[in-house]
Amino acid sequence: MRLPTYPEQVARVLVIDDDATVSEVVVAYLEAAGLEARRAGDGPSGLAAAAAEPPDAVVLDLMLPGIDGLEVCRRLRLERPDLPVVMLTARGEEEDRVLGLEVGADDYVTKPFSPRELVLRLQSVLRRTMRPAAGLAPSPVPPAGAGLADGDLLLDRLAHRATLGGRELSLTTREFELLAWLLAHPGQAFAREELMRSVWGWEYGDQSTVTVHVRRLREKVEADPSTPTRLVTVFGVGYRWDPVSSPDAAASADAVPSPDPAAPSPDSADSAESPHSP
Repeated sequence: MRLPTYPEQVARVLVIDDDATVSEVVVAYLEAAGLEARRAGDGPSGLAAAAAEPPDAVVLDLMLPGIDGLEVCRRLRLERPDLPVVMLTARGEEEDRVLGLEVGADDYVTKPFSPRELVLRLQSVLRRTMRPAAGLAPSPVPPAGAGLADGDLLLDRLAHRATLGGRELSLTTREFELLAWLLAHPGQAFAREELMRSVWGWEYGDQSTVTVHVRRLREKVEADPSTPTRLVTVFGVGYRWDPVSSPDAAASADAVPSPDPAAPSPDSADSAESPHSP
């Protein structure tokens, strides 16, 4: 099956990997999908390439000479918080995968990987940032007008901008889309699998991805992330957005998670609160 191409707006992808064989294969698959791809072989040259010609997305290896992938991701995020980053990690390094998500990677693919899968993951993040002219399917988040609001929290989907109390939030692409989805569905509880399918566009995957993004989003929208009142946990189910005007937002005994994120609860969504949950 041919990979879809983007006929009008060509997305530019920067591949930063010190393994020439891997990067050559990745670039070939990206170009076959109609994307423009460039390569960099280490952290410093990757940062220089991103500064010289800003990409629309980055494929970033975790283990890089000069500057490691985590630090490269941090620096890219400082310059462009909404830049999609897909990180490549070695199989079994769960802690490194979670660290990558914590510093702002939108997605990760474990090595060895299918180049076709990587292209599909990139398409998933690009469709949330590229214009419709790029030939990409629209984001799965329902278009509830140009903006969404909950009290002092305002989200403008067209401008890809969110503010809290008049202060602009620094959100990654996935964090923005997760927030938009939850704001568009106030009061509804979603399992992590549902969020992965609706926001990430994946039918399967490591659910710790959702967990990490929920934790990061809470740090940005909650007055006290340890006792959230907006993005709450529904034990045994998943997560729910409680509007500030909702009675549940003030206190919800069945929703507010334990302050101890490692507290064992085999069937609760906030085994979600541990980054190592299966």
